Amino acid sequence: MHTGTGQIRVSCPANLIPTPGQYLLASDRSEAPLPVPLFYTDSAPQGFIAAASGAASWSPGLTLHLRGPLGRGFSLSPAARKIGLVAFDDSPARLRGLIRQALEQDAAVVLVGNSSSDHLPDDVEVQPLSVLSDILEWADFVAFDIARENLHQLKERLGKQNRLTAGIDAQVFVRTPVPCGGIAECGVCAVTLTSEWKLACKDGPVFDWRELA
Repeated sequence: MHTGTGQIRVSCPANLIPTPGQYLLASDRSEAPLPVPLFYTDSAPQGFIAAASGAASWSPGLTLHLRGPLGRGFSLSPAARKIGLVAFDDSPARLRGLIRQALEQDAAVVLVGNSSSDHLPDDVEVQPLSVLSDILEWADFVAFDIARENLHQLKERLGKQNRLTAGIDAQVFVRTPVPCGGIAECGVCAVTLTSEWKLACKDGPVFDWRELA
């Protein structure tokens, strides 16, 4: 395991590697009350690179207890050829896992957001959030990353612009605590949909835009 700025390298069996948008719950067996969610960002020998928050005290070589993969991840259509990855209010780390898959199917990829992202493939274009409307005109698939408390901002912005028509496949990663990993159904991660609510820990954290809008 290698610690970095919000990313760690995890060595684990292939069946434990989550797909983009899914997560593992990791515990170091310490006195920390809650496990840390790990999200796939890229592949690595004998494991994967994970985006993690709350792992600042972990050191290389630490043994972790892992549970998962958990939740519903992104579903990238093989037919998608113009892909927008939108980090609406935070790091694009949890979207990076889609880049390799997109490039392997010869899609053009634009990463949109106001946070910097290092070590991207040369084929990935980077744009600020201010060009979001242009990206929505261009793309045939859009993946968003947004905090649950900011969903209303995204709905208002896209509603005013009358974007995301039927021709665009849009999926939203909703960032929210997932402490129980679907075991307790505690409701901490509840996300309000158009006609009901669901739990991000097992029904998400990725939702179809039509469920949210």
